[in-house]
Amino acid sequence: MLDPQQPGRPERLDIGLAGFGTVGQGLARLIHENRESILRRTGKEIRIKAVLIRSEHRRAAVEAIGARAVTDHREILDDPDIAVVCELMGGTGFARRFLEEAIAAGKHVVTANKALLAENGMDLFAQAQARGVHLGFEASVAGGIPVVQPLKEALAGNRLQSLLGILNGTANYILTEMTDKGLDFGTALGQAQQLGYAEADPTLDIQGIDAAHKLVLLIRLAFGVDYPFAQLPVTGITVVTPMDIAFAREFGFRIKLLAQARLVDGKVEAGVYPALVPEGYLLASVGGAYNAIRLEGNAGPVVLHGRGAGDMPTGSAVLADIMATIRHDAPDNLGFVDPRLPGAEILDLDDAVSEHYVRFIVPDAPGVLRDIAGVMADHDISLQQVIQKSRSDAGEGIPLVFLTHEAAADAIHKAMRQVEALGLTLGTTMHYRIL
Repeated sequence: MLDPQQPGRPERLDIGLAGFGTVGQGLARLIHENRESILRRTGKEIRIKAVLIRSEHRRAAVEAIGARAVTDHREILDDPDIAVVCELMGGTGFARRFLEEAIAAGKHVVTANKALLAENGMDLFAQAQARGVHLGFEASVAGGIPVVQPLKEALAGNRLQSLLGILNGTANYILTEMTDKGLDFGTALGQAQQLGYAEADPTLDIQGIDAAHKLVLLIRLAFGVDYPFAQLPVTGITVVTPMDIAFAREFGFRIKLLAQARLVDGKVEAGVYPALVPEGYLLASVGGAYNAIRLEGNAGPVVLHGRGAGDMPTGSAVLADIMATIRHDAPDNLGFVDPRLPGAEILDLDDAVSEHYVRFIVPDAPGVLRDIAGVMADHDISLQQVIQKSRSDAGEGIPLVFLTHEAAADAIHKAMRQVEALGLTLGTTMHYRIL
């Protein structure tokens, strides 16, 4: 397809970026390196025309790719040649305003902003639907792993019942290093920061918040309901100790930070938390900064695996959304005819049934195992395995570990509180669900 204003040249799609950090620069590189492939697939040449910068030190890098660096976002939104704008700055303040103004201006929008979409996304999707524009967000869920489009298209005929994922590469890297090399949490975190896997402030990653944002988006796509982010139970990896990692290995498990959601009698049971995964499962073998997602429905399971972050993987997801705006006439932003998704009926995670790992630190005295096992029995918790060590690095106490048969999490928590109330413990009791 040729541009009528420039005979002999292909048609061009001009885009505007807000932000030119790691992902923005990866996108620019892919547009340059994959020019011929993009042209064959879309019939158009993609050009970055303008980039909104917040710091002058980005100006030279922007101009080096032939784009115009601007400091006023209206210069992008008021440009009639720019058909697609990409928000790659992050945050939930200016980013929301920028996307709302872009949608109002009739621009297609692409974002990698999982926090914004998880917390305020339903309003944005409604605005995009009303204006008839695309809102692409492939890069916001799992970086370079294509999951948004497959959920909307290739998996649309599979009535999904559950999803389970390792959705944060930073947390997975830290747990992998603690498991394989015996590092403590602080050392593994510092290593992740040196390698660029973790931010200077890693709170969103290590507290599970980043994975929770992604899980909210996946629930919308997979189940067609809106699970409010503020109601999602979230536990990060700062609670994970080398002691529990070692015990998990003895039992044949690895500890992973999981994002999980499933339908139980029409209700959504969901949460983000560290859990024990059997070593024979594919998710247990996902190491380093990689992510993976397992989707299961009435047409069978699917596992997706790849890098969850980085300049090129995430840039590739952004580029895929840009190309999708060229190929599709009608927006299909959430994969449903009506984007006004109903609120999810929520099943409290404490009511969820699974097997459990519980580790106590107890006095090295006769009868303690008997007494704690009795408390477990009082709460109808059946035990399948027990480990009691004669000595440990836990001070004066010794570790006592139980693996249970299936039980509600609420029963486990009540038993833990009763054991502590009876004065049978000397340290913090740890509990993990078993996948």
